[in-house]
Amino acid sequence: MISPEYPHNEKERQIAVEKYQLLDTGAEDDYDTITSLMSYICDVPISLITLLDKERNFLKSHYGVPFNESPRNISFCGHTILSEEPITIIEDARKDHRFEGNPLVTDYKAIFYAGAPLVDSDGFKLGTLCVYDHKPRKLSEKQLDALLAMSKQVVSLFEQRYQNFKLIKFQETLRKRNEDLQKFASRVSHDLKSPLANIISITELLKDSNEDKLNEESLQYLEYLKISSHSLKDYIDGILRFYKNDDLLKAAKETIEISSLIEELKNITDTEHVINLICKSDIEEIYTYKSALMRILINLVTNAIKYNSKQDIKIEIRISEDDDFYNFSVTDNSDGIPKEYIDKIFELFSVVGVADRNGNMGTGIGLASVKKIVNNLGGQISVTSVLNEGSTFDFSLSKFSKNL
Repeated sequence: MISPEYPHNEKERQIAVEKYQLLDTGAEDDYDTITSLMSYICDVPISLITLLDKERNFLKSHYGVPFNESPRNISFCGHTILSEEPITIIEDARKDHRFEGNPLVTDYKAIFYAGAPLVDSDGFKLGTLCVYDHKPRKLSEKQLDALLAMSKQVVSLFEQRYQNFKLIKFQETLRKRNEDLQKFASRVSHDLKSPLANIISITELLKDSNEDKLNEESLQYLEYLKISSHSLKDYIDGILRFYKNDDLLKAAKETIEISSLIEELKNITDTEHVINLICKSDIEEIYTYKSALMRILINLVTNAIKYNSKQDIKIEIRISEDDDFYNFSVTDNSDGIPKEYIDKIFELFSVVGVADRNGNMGTGIGLASVKKIVNNLGGQISVTSVLNEGSTFDFSLSKFSKNL
């Protein structure tokens, strides 16, 4: 008996085998289906998917034999991965000096063998898809073609497994980075809000205490400082909300009455301005994440109020449903959005550059947060707008979205 040598690139080949994390794994239907099918196509009692490990031949799928590994030094497959042939064929192992006295031949009657190497995308031969018979024989051209084709299918399954591992690792990395970013945003928000609140308070105190002593220019500077401080506070609060939006989906879904939803929305967004907010709904209730939906509507309604210079503010909310989605439309008579900003309006930190009715500039966070929530709920959001006439935000929420 001649034991198979190790390939010249054995260390690299072994690393390639291990990256698929298949060694010592249990039976899987995808692989067992292939070995069962090859046994039928080739009309043989044994079919195997093997991986050549350091000192053993691990059988990822074994049809027709009771064991799932054997010593590498007696394996037929060890010779196969050394061959340059697309398929290694041994018609009668009893007549091949390499297998004289081999236990697989003497004890298990492995007489006929045909094996196609499993070659990965980097060219490493990981193992084989092989068939055995207890008697000498030949395979037809169609059987050989099938063996070669199915060996490629086995490698495809390996690659899919590897890509899934990479995807899971990538997702875990993103999750960890997102957690770190949320912690950072929360820490920065906490560390900045306290001194910022002091700045606002001291500014107001200086203005109130010295209103008769300061000239108009000095008072204006204090007002600028106050406005800037409030803008920075809004910016910090917005960043924190953006990175905490996913928390809105950790609660359970609930049934929400449309009438109660709109009444609550009116109470939350109530201002000193005259607002005509109406709702036209084809349905009486919806089943979704209430906090997430309220965050969306509050942002859209608040924007419709802030960026509206008209005396009478009009906002109309339409709600409908189809088999898969709840559909919402929020239309206002605001000042509208310039055409050149329509495609950027949902991007984080994208601002139109127009002050609201109180003279404050936006942070470019609110609508980005809205889009993030809508997307997390399996929906889409879009906007159409005409300057000085108003805007319409259309968004949908999937009925089948699940909490994170």
